[in-house]
Amino acid sequence: MNRRKLREHLFKLVYLCAFNSEEAMPEQIDLYLDGIGQASEADKHYLRERLGEIRAHIGEIDELLNSTARGWKTSRFNSCDLAVLRVAVYEMKFDEAIPDGVAINEAVELAKLYGGDESPAFINGILGELSRKA
Repeated sequence: MNRRKLREHLFKLVYLCAFNSEEAMPEQIDLYLDGIGQASEADKHYLRERLGEIRAHIGEIDELLNSTARGWKTSRFNSCDLAVLRVAVYEMKFDEAIPDGVAINEAVELAKLYGGDESPAFINGILGELSRKA
């Protein structure tokens, strides 16, 4: 599976976290991963590992988002935009192998697919500002 497809599945897993309790997540993750027909065991392992890393850094990620999005707090973001942003901020701040520009571009593409009409511009603005602050 290519990196873009893995990122899309990771976004969906992060999105799932918004609607399930901590206790329910292991089962929800298993169900989701079992439903990906073309995913190899290595792909599934990668997705589990990445999701765990994002969840471990969620406080730091949300703090960065809250300090960057003027007049907005993560509690006001729609769930889709927040999931896209969490994946992108993780890539920008905690994954040195992914350049900021790639993380931003991929986040905007996910927003075009899954977000509302304003999502791509909103996400691009927040991530662009975050990148400039770095």
